[in-house]
Amino acid sequence: MASRPTITDLAREAQVSVATVDRVLNGRAKVREETARRVYEAAQRIGYHAAALIGQRMMADLPEIRFGVVFNKERQPFYQDFRDQMEAAIARATGIRGRMIVEFAPSQSPTDFAELIEKVSHRADAIAATAVNHMQVTDTITRIQERGVPCFSLLNDFAQGVRQSYIGINNMKAGRVAGHMLAKSISKPGKIAVFVGGFRWHGHELRETGFRSYFREHGPDFQILDTLVNLETRQLTYEATLELLQRHPDLRGLYCAGGGMEGAIAALREARQPGEVSLVVHEFTAESRAALADRFAEMVIATPLQQLCEACVGLVTETLQSGAPSTPGQLFLRPDLYLPESV
Repeated sequence: MASRPTITDLAREAQVSVATVDRVLNGRAKVREETARRVYEAAQRIGYHAAALIGQRMMADLPEIRFGVVFNKERQPFYQDFRDQMEAAIARATGIRGRMIVEFAPSQSPTDFAELIEKVSHRADAIAATAVNHMQVTDTITRIQERGVPCFSLLNDFAQGVRQSYIGINNMKAGRVAGHMLAKSISKPGKIAVFVGGFRWHGHELRETGFRSYFREHGPDFQILDTLVNLETRQLTYEATLELLQRHPDLRGLYCAGGGMEGAIAALREARQPGEVSLVVHEFTAESRAALADRFAEMVIATPLQQLCEACVGLVTETLQSGAPSTPGQLFLRPDLYLPESV
């Protein structure tokens, strides 16, 4: 039976002296957080018996920050991944003891978002949320910030001029990227359809605007059909896509500027051959990856979730500790672009 790791083994694994490990274990003298964390991670790797104690001692003197996070669509794989990435980013953050308080809005109703944000704000030091643009949400953010709880918008820039910062991709540019991809992948000009989740998603409206502006500038021979609202639901998108294909047999392209792409993919699989209708969607999931692999999608424009979550944690921490974020307006992240040949 192998003997359990000793303090000497831990020091060797962490590449520090035994005396340093002793100080971390017993708090005999101040040890830099970076060094203490290295000892803690080494203890976890080798299964050192006092790893939990090291973690407790390391975190004891750090300030606690409660991150209140409000998402929507709890059952969507994208938002499940978003939650996990945010939790991981908070756990990795140095210099703080972070804790996440998360809620999911049951619908796109402004009331649901406003009430949830208000509820979470009483248990959190800062709020980060995805929410629709609406006066009710803006008024809620105003009240919360007046109480000293900073608020950050994620993915969709709501409460502009009131919230602390927006963190996400440049949605206008994302729409133009989608337009460029469809224009290049369609063999000859024809009809193109656009889905948005709703008219109160500012990010979706910006994507649609960028998309249409690209075709006005570079593809005037294409016909962009009236925008359709799918409420980011799979079933509604599926039914609407089948109806589009029946009503417009010459449909050449489709852009899902928000959620619900699974329905569009399912409809194209059912009614068309790969490549007959070029499709661009947002967010990289198992279903969008499969659509790329099977050539039912030309491109996936994905939010770099790990980068977004780390940026959010950093800006929240900076704001709470110094009183203002280094990026008070908008922090644009470069989207990840996936093509059939890159999966």
